[in-house]
Amino acid sequence: MYLSFFGLSEKPFAITPDPRYLYLSERHAEALAHLLYGINESGGFIQLTGEVGTGKTTVVRTLLSRVPHHADVAVILNPRVTPVEFLLTICEELGLSIEAADRDSVKQMVDALNRRLLSAHAEGRRIIVIVDEAQNLSAETLEQVRLLTNLETPTQKLLQIILIGQPELRDLLDRNDLRQLAQRITGRYHLKPLSREETQGYVRHRLRVAGATGEIFTAGALRELHRLSSGIPRVINVTCDRALLGAYTRESRKVSAGLVRQAAGEVYGRRFVPVWLGWATGLGLAAGFAALCVVGIRTWQHPPAALRTANPTAAGAGAAPRPAVVSPAAGLAAARPLPPPVSMNSLLAANSANTSDAAAFRRLLSLWGTAMTDDRDPCGQAQRAGLSCLEQRGSWAQVRTLNRPAILTLTDDAGQKHRVVLSALDDKFATLVLSEHNQRVPIEEVSRDWFGDFTIVWKPKTSRTRELSVGMHGDEVRWLRRSLAALHGASSDPEHGDLYDEELAIAVQNFQRDHRLNVDGIAGLQTQVVLDTALAEPGSPLLLQTLPHS
Repeated sequence: MYLSFFGLSEKPFAITPDPRYLYLSERHAEALAHLLYGINESGGFIQLTGEVGTGKTTVVRTLLSRVPHHADVAVILNPRVTPVEFLLTICEELGLSIEAADRDSVKQMVDALNRRLLSAHAEGRRIIVIVDEAQNLSAETLEQVRLLTNLETPTQKLLQIILIGQPELRDLLDRNDLRQLAQRITGRYHLKPLSREETQGYVRHRLRVAGATGEIFTAGALRELHRLSSGIPRVINVTCDRALLGAYTRESRKVSAGLVRQAAGEVYGRRFVPVWLGWATGLGLAAGFAALCVVGIRTWQHPPAALRTANPTAAGAGAAPRPAVVSPAAGLAAARPLPPPVSMNSLLAANSANTSDAAAFRRLLSLWGTAMTDDRDPCGQAQRAGLSCLEQRGSWAQVRTLNRPAILTLTDDAGQKHRVVLSALDDKFATLVLSEHNQRVPIEEVSRDWFGDFTIVWKPKTSRTRELSVGMHGDEVRWLRRSLAALHGASSDPEHGDLYDEELAIAVQNFQRDHRLNVDGIAGLQTQVVLDTALAEPGSPLLLQTLPHS
């Protein structure tokens, strides 16, 4: 959704392990070198461990793309198997045909595997077994793995096994009953998280692969990203993806540190504050404590006039009482400044009982003069009333362009989702329907909890709605042609008015260009809604008092 906005050709922070996106940090380069060494040397085990999300699987995928032509590889992705199932999986990966009667026989499968290994050795080929998530292997299966390394010639091992797993794999192999296997491990490497510099390089690398031509994340955003992700690539990916979406919804070409904190809050389900705020809080508390000490000392040395006059000895017999002095702090307190505006999270907390999906739809449909009979299938009830739902993910600009009341999906600091009706919008404020009252909230405040998901309701002028393109016929095409003509004060009903021809496609492109829509000449539902809004019926609900400028 944000790709064209940032000039990207594909999503740069997908969590699938794509070798094209491998960023060879010093740690990843060493890990890959260890695995390649293990493949090119003979026999035994290679162990690669790392915390969840540090890039182990991506390294393995890269390894597979660099496997020498003389090597055959069996990859086991689901190690939660019995010893028999483990052997069967290896045989199947290597293309060995095992008779149904022999599938429960360890001996038959080991014999078949040994014949395959000897044949490969005679041909100068290597056989490699890679086990991902190896920390999930049972002790019995690991013992079977160890026994496989007994398949050898007088000069070398015939099978190379690479175990990939989380740090628990190291603890597992440290067990006393598995010491024979641990002693056969010829190479160990632990993949650590990225450093701050590597995190910055990682983000820039993935953006370049995805087609970015300039810097999108500010320097402060990259520093904050490392702090909040602890340098774990998977967390970096998810956070960056959410931050890009947040920047897109705000129509910001740069991702700031604040957007990274907001995205991390969405990922972790809690709010993060800047580092300096923690320091400032600590300094403020220290300064406040020091001020209290100073005030206490001064009060002890020079009691207030009221206390001195109450004590004749201190004030002097018959001394006239001194007038009371009002301190500047007391004067400020007496002024009673107005409290700060209520935050979005406070509003959501106060109205949490009224921010369900059903409650939001009930309010949205009421703006169209339609009442829901129950809480089930609100869009189905809308359809029976002649309305249609359209779910979107976009920015404030897209909401303005559609110009219809919408249900926004907001996420509070605790990660709880709320559905809130947006009934009006201007340059600075959004009007939200909460409970029985409307609340004007600064758009910036709403943006903190909104990541672009929204739903609108509109009223189609034909019996069905569908995407329209060149070559199609029907009443929907006739409505499209007439509506585009009506925008220019003309009537259009040619002989083939229900045919979507090239002339109509050009008219659609011009309309899309004028309203900042995707210019493709295809009248999708978004284009149809904007066209319907441009010719809005009197009394139908709109977000803006005037149509947005094209």
